[in-house]
Amino acid sequence: MTIPVTPPSLPPPSLDDSGRWFRRTLAVMAGAALALILWQLQQLLLVLFAAALVGLMLSEFAALLQRRLRLPFALALAAAILIPLAILALVFGLFGSLMVEQFLLLAERFPEAVNSVEALARGNPIGREVLARIGAFAPSMPQVAGILQGALSNVGSAFTGLAVVLVAALYLAAQPRLYVDGLIAMLPAAAQPRAAETVAAVRDALTAWLKGQAIGMAFVAGGTSAGLALVGLPSPLAIGLVAGLCEFVPYLGVVLVSVPTVILGFGQGVESGIFTIVVLVVVQQLQGNVVMPIAQSRFGDLPPVLTLFSLIAAGTLLGPLGVVLAVPMTVVGMALLKLRLAELGRRSPLTGG
Repeated sequence: MTIPVTPPSLPPPSLDDSGRWFRRTLAVMAGAALALILWQLQQLLLVLFAAALVGLMLSEFAALLQRRLRLPFALALAAAILIPLAILALVFGLFGSLMVEQFLLLAERFPEAVNSVEALARGNPIGREVLARIGAFAPSMPQVAGILQGALSNVGSAFTGLAVVLVAALYLAAQPRLYVDGLIAMLPAAAQPRAAETVAAVRDALTAWLKGQAIGMAFVAGGTSAGLALVGLPSPLAIGLVAGLCEFVPYLGVVLVSVPTVILGFGQGVESGIFTIVVLVVVQQLQGNVVMPIAQSRFGDLPPVLTLFSLIAAGTLLGPLGVVLAVPMTVVGMALLKLRLAELGRRSPLTGG
């Protein structure tokens, strides 16, 4: 006769276990809700980051003036705002008419240059094949009209966003400790020293990157203007200025400047076009292999592959504003990663932590 064996019954879950799982579920739901809110506010967060970046530029410039000229901070900040404005007013006052004339000349000659390049390409089989393939992918006139209409509709919002960035940057530069210390004070007391260390690391990384980037942009602007002036290309000052400004966005800025400049060069002749390509290549090679390594050895480095993929990811996820801010956001991410690795190294048993 087989006696049935009753399996031991599990004890009912205690109230402590139920409360723990309930708190964990609430934490997961709150994290998911916060992530969704942040994603919906991504453009606002990008504008806030841009304002913080501009505020950091003004604050560092004011600190430099304060150290060199021994000025009070309020006066140094006013000088940091007025000096760039005065320089811009002086540049546009002295060269404004020349630059406007060059931009108008560039706009006038660019269609003729495109026609000349097209006629040159139709003179050989390879050029005809390239034009045929380009024509297959070229947008229709309604598509072009839609693109232009969308671009024009975004101009007003772009200027509004720029005004918000500048005003917010002035407030952040005037009282940086007020906002930083206020955010840190909202954290638990145990987390405040780590938060202050993180803010300092991010600030140092962004400052180093801005200094190196300013050197590279100045070199590209001056080198491109001088080189194109030697080639005899029209509008060298205007093209150089645009090239320097576009250098803030690596790789993409080079393409945006190089394509119309090369077309303009070939519009004046094959020899002029070849020399234009040589000038652009030489300036970029010198900037990438000589100027920036020297600047990065002093101010910090960012891997080129990481820069490229950050631009692609930011453009896909965040749009045009994300592309503009992709590199400084990557600098922030690298600073946070290095800080985290340093903390893990201090805690590692191999280091005696």
